[in-house]
Amino acid sequence: MVAVITGGTRGIGLGIAKELLKNNYSVILTARNESEDVTELKKQYGEKVSFVSCDISKENDVDNLVLFTEEKFGKIDLLVNNAGVAPKERKDILEITGEDFDYVMDINLKGTFFVTQRFVPLLKKNEKSRIVNISSMSAYTASVNRGEYCISKAGISMITKLFATRLAEYGVSVLEIRPGIIETDMTATVKEKYEKMIDKGITPIKRMGTPEDIGKCVLSIANGNFDFCTGTVIDCDGGFNVRSL
Repeated sequence: MVAVITGGTRGIGLGIAKELLKNNYSVILTARNESEDVTELKKQYGEKVSFVSCDISKENDVDNLVLFTEEKFGKIDLLVNNAGVAPKERKDILEITGEDFDYVMDINLKGTFFVTQRFVPLLKKNEKSRIVNISSMSAYTASVNRGEYCISKAGISMITKLFATRLAEYGVSVLEIRPGIIETDMTATVKEKYEKMIDKGITPIKRMGTPEDIGKCVLSIANGNFDFCTGTVIDCDGGFNVRSL
């Protein structure tokens, strides 16, 4: 079984990779640069781990990734669209610039769309293949100091629905995982703030999530446990999505 994981060298992507590797997957990990964690995975799992330098906002990079995958494996069983960026600077929506907006959209939204599109021929070669899009609770939660990020994640929800509808006839299911407050590099600068919010009850489960939590969700999808589902959203967020009085 072969999986491609964009943004797979750290954080959530790395957590997903570790879960799949423990379950005998071969993984192709992408990012702009290889990390020490990937080097360690290569030492541990050998040829089951490949790294391809890829900026998913650049179509040539995406095409090179698909070509590498086709030449090495011929097909894939699982595509995990995880690559994403936060705004370089948190700004009020009345202050963000076109450059700020494009930076986030080009990677999070445009990149995810075209990675998915380009991998369809390799996914169709299987009787059953799966795509998992990693979005965020920000897909439905308004944060006015990072509006472009919220919009990009809401857009991923529609990408999920569009490709779920289009690819069902080929046996390709498409699901979306919405992580909540996850302990990664992206949240490191606001960890103390989030821990205080969790202590005050923002989530019923009183801890931050881990990349492993997301990895276990992806593994369950990869193992076929959700094969009568497509276009489905899985909230892995400690219960943040629950409304209560």
